Amino acid sequence: MKPLIVEHSEPITLIGGGEVGENDLELALAVAPVLVAADGGADRAVARGHMPQAVIGDFDSVSDVVRRQVPPDRLFPVREQDTTDFDKALRHTRAPFLVGVGFLGGRVDHQLAVLNTLVRNAEKPCILLGAHEVLFHAPPRIELALNPADVVSLFPLARVSGRSTGLEWPIDGLTFEPSGQIGTSNRSTGPVTIEVDLPGLLVIVPRGAFDLVTQAFRSAQRAQWPAHAE
Repeated sequence: MKPLIVEHSEPITLIGGGEVGENDLELALAVAPVLVAADGGADRAVARGHMPQAVIGDFDSVSDVVRRQVPPDRLFPVREQDTTDFDKALRHTRAPFLVGVGFLGGRVDHQLAVLNTLVRNAEKPCILLGAHEVLFHAPPRIELALNPADVVSLFPLARVSGRSTGLEWPIDGLTFEPSGQIGTSNRSTGPVTIEVDLPGLLVIVPRGAFDLVTQAFRSAQRAQWPAHAE
């Protein structure tokens, strides 16, 4: 296993160097009070008056000005170029769950890399907060107390199948895969339960459901994928 840099009993907010909405960081910190920056995310955090407890990355994005402001014992360089800073930060942290801000929006290639990282680190529960949606990698089972007519999009990055309750178009009997069946623009009829057989399915719900998603991630009813050996 990769050595951990930050391990905490409280949820962690992970801030990246991408687009961070006006209230994103405060909204995340209200439920995940431990702040960790992925490289250039430190600039975003300091600009909003928050000093991260750790900065993790290859340090090619954080500015020299901010790097001098961060206490040296909070700087954790990971000197390799094979992975993104989001990947580095996610792999080197452990918490009940993480909330990521500054990782959606902006360049499409960056977003695709983030989604790839979510799936490859399936055992790391992480909620990404965007301008319009909340996105997360589906655990084996999750219950979401959504409102009727909420949009629920399911997008596979691997071949998966599953079951659902509370969706207008149930997923029972379907096989999702990136080059085949996908499940965008489904709708809830009320509280939703989603079960999947393997990692690889992304769930996207409205931003207004952020509190409901974090409640589900805190719940003992949410199963987790097992950690994989590295």
